[in-house]
Amino acid sequence: MNWSGWSIDRVLILFVSLAYLVIGIQVTMFHYRQNFTHKAMWIPVISSPIFLIAGLILTWYNAPWVHTMFMAFMWFGALAGLIGFYFHFRGVGIRVGGWAMRNFLIGPPVALPLMFSALSVLGLIAIYWKVR
Repeated sequence: MNWSGWSIDRVLILFVSLAYLVIGIQVTMFHYRQNFTHKAMWIPVISSPIFLIAGLILTWYNAPWVHTMFMAFMWFGALAGLIGFYFHFRGVGIRVGGWAMRNFLIGPPVALPLMFSALSVLGLIAIYWKVR
């Protein structure tokens, strides 16, 4: 495969897609461990493979409708990660002892939803990137 002809946005979209595979596995394991006690836990579990497939399609097939679909997915992912951050932060706070350091260590991972959002933002940067 000749990578010298690939633009930076194409490489970033491929990276974001593959990163959603990894983060999707991690999110699924964490939420499965908690028995999906809240319906919102399904959002990153279902959306991660969709983001992966959409990004892989866009990497090799740059049709305008795929481009628009991927952009909409990335906006949704950025928002979903922020909502997840709220739920995780609140989840730490309702544990015995509130927002004590030990609850941040053993409670819901507060940084993981922010990583979900950050990946979406990186995908949006790749979509909106304009080389002048």
